Amino acid sequence: MRITTILMAAPVVLALAGCVNNNPNSPANNAAVRTIGGAGAGALIASATGGSKTQGALIGALAGGVSCGVPGLPECY
Repeated sequence: MRITTILMAAPVVLALAGCVNNNPNSPANNAAVRTIGGAGAGALIASATGGSKTQGALIGALAGGVSCGVPGLPECY
């Protein structure tokens, strides 16, 4: 069950992180916002699947934070 949650959370968080604007002046295009958004998405996914919300938030925050360096996604400014 936990592996399923982790495998489901990572692509969803990365997909959400890819929705940010390429505008360098956009406040949504920085690592802090992506990390917080990832934490929120991870907690929601974990809650919906019956997992630990804290663990889901930590995994989501990690995925959101590292999304700045993923090729194909907008860079963080």
